[in-house]
Amino acid sequence: MERTNLLTSFQEFGLADPIARALQEENYHTPTPIQAQTIPLALAGRDVVGIAQTGTGKTASFALPILHRLLQNRIKPASKTCRVLVLSPTRELSGQILDSFNAYGRHVHLSAALAIGGVPMGRQVRSLMGGVDVLVATPGRLLDLVQGNALKLTQVEFLVLDEADRMLDMGFINDIRKIVAKLPIKRQTLFFSATMPKDIADLAEQMLRDPARVAVTPVSSTVERINQRVIQLDHSAKPAALAQILKDDKVNQALVFTRTKHGADKVVKGLARAGITADAIHGNKSQNYRERVLAAFRTGELRTLVATDIAARGIDVDGVSHVVNFDLPNIPETYVHRIGRTARAGADGTAISLCAGEEMAYLRDIEKLIKVSLPKEDRRTPGAHAAPTPPPHRGPRQAPHGHSPRNGDAPTRGKNHRRRGPAAGPARQSDASRHEAAPRPQHGGNGEGLQGVAFLQRKNRPAQPTAQHRPHR
Repeated sequence: MERTNLLTSFQEFGLADPIARALQEENYHTPTPIQAQTIPLALAGRDVVGIAQTGTGKTASFALPILHRLLQNRIKPASKTCRVLVLSPTRELSGQILDSFNAYGRHVHLSAALAIGGVPMGRQVRSLMGGVDVLVATPGRLLDLVQGNALKLTQVEFLVLDEADRMLDMGFINDIRKIVAKLPIKRQTLFFSATMPKDIADLAEQMLRDPARVAVTPVSSTVERINQRVIQLDHSAKPAALAQILKDDKVNQALVFTRTKHGADKVVKGLARAGITADAIHGNKSQNYRERVLAAFRTGELRTLVATDIAARGIDVDGVSHVVNFDLPNIPETYVHRIGRTARAGADGTAISLCAGEEMAYLRDIEKLIKVSLPKEDRRTPGAHAAPTPPPHRGPRQAPHGHSPRNGDAPTRGKNHRRRGPAAGPARQSDASRHEAAPRPQHGGNGEGLQGVAFLQRKNRPAQPTAQHRPHR
């Protein structure tokens, strides 16, 4: 573990004046622990492995030093190339990262682009013709552009892999290896993950050179400010319990997680019958619909958002007071990601998990991972405590050979199907499907800043079921 004299002000990092001015405008004064540890190392050109929970400020920890180093060596990118490549697992997170680059670099004349599925590729191809300084991409669409000769990776100077464990869960591991094989050996690599299972540690060892390792929380730990508890109940009692939780005056904004897309829609309908307004986002929702719902949630107009795990990646809303696991996740690391959506920006948060009898094995896995025995309230029907059938053993963290995701957040099948839900039926495609959203509006700055590429906005229809992509039933 690298030990440095941690700085307590962004002004102490010695960042270029245009960047420091933007930070003041964004009211950034005191760096978070991951920023205080990572920024000096990245400024010095070191490869870094960063372990930090979601919501700890990882984006600034890599975006700020990269912008500074680009300014130190101003060169025009060659045609069809990028100097900085940032890989992230989902469209929402990719758009959020680009927003951050635009905010911190609003006084810097650099170009930036977003390469994600769910929007026409032709527009992205044209945006890369003259080369860009910063490219934020999801792995599937990036490989499509490379294989279509619209992008060359031979000039990449900085590589960022964000939320590496989530990419592994989504089956992107083979695509990441293909991308890394096309990159120059001489580059700076910044590698971030909320958890560090063995497969991720092995991937980091292959990608990085003598990396500095920084961590702000122990591996697989949960945010300390989150009040976590479990309600044990019959499966049929979950809708009423959820409605009761959401009607509590202490709930400011709530993010409710379900395991399936069909389940998310069903929860929204159940809440409507209980007089609670809610909406859902998942891979079957159109791009424009998802953007509208997320915008309403960010502004507080929508108090309750129901989401699947993949669709929720990139939701960065400080006002989320409660996370409710309507379905317990079948992958224990996912629990850490879910509850990290609350207790952001120094606030406290509450995470409540509704656990039916058949989900007890999932709960045991979660408690083993986070090394905490969660407080439990038993509301089960007396005499109905049948021993649940153990779920099948989870396979290794490996995507199927010969299959790579394209144009979307995840492949149709992946290693995250190691266990099925209580009534999940046959193995299904990932929640992200192949739909990635268009970028969100970029920060302004009096005409200055990163010259972000404007993409054509189309009202995409919801994905139609095909032989390969069937919605959950």
